Amino acid sequence: MRDSVLWRKESSIIMMLAEALQIDVERALNLFYGTETYRQLSDPKYGLQQMSDGYLVDNILAELRH
Repeated sequence: MRDSVLWRKESSIIMMLAEALQIDVERALNLFYGTETYRQLSDPKYGLQQMSDGYLVDNILAELRH
């Protein structure tokens, strides 16, 4: 159950990222999986699973700017 919820969250984040950057979903997917935010989202000790999708997209955008 937990894995499917996280998968849906990741899907939502990828779609929002594609929209924010005005890129296709495949490119957003590649960007997402290369971020530190994704690595932390995958590890429960960071607690990012509790954050909103919008917050995480903002986090990723800030990470990509640096």
